[in-house]
Amino acid sequence: MWPEIMARVCGRPVGLAFEAAWLEGYERHPVRGQEYPGIVARFGAAALRGVLYRGITAQEWARLDAFEGSEYERVQVMVHAGSADAAPEPAWVYRFRAAFVDRLGPGPWSEAAFEAEGKARFMAQYGGFRPGDVPT
Repeated sequence: MWPEIMARVCGRPVGLAFEAAWLEGYERHPVRGQEYPGIVARFGAAALRGVLYRGITAQEWARLDAFEGSEYERVQVMVHAGSADAAPEPAWVYRFRAAFVDRLGPGPWSEAAFEAEGKARFMAQYGGFRPGDVPT
């Protein structure tokens, strides 16, 4: 959801086209011992606000898949881009795999807490990929 993190993962400057987007039927929870969240499907859940990036290349998708790791699966969903009442359109999200759901903490993950504290710690730990780390 943060362009500077996305730029490190994708390996290019913050120049990716993005806009706010809303995803219905999912909840965002903290991952135990981590700064980042995991999303899981929950019938009737309020729409989550996130970010829709456009123009991701095949190499960048490979980097994103490697970054998200085995606890997440990339799935196609329908989102509302630009505003919560916009027409739905297909998009990819990384959903927390059911096999790892016991790693999720209770309650919602706090975007504000991440912005205030967790983001700096995360950025200090994650320097991006080195050449050869990700399939091309």
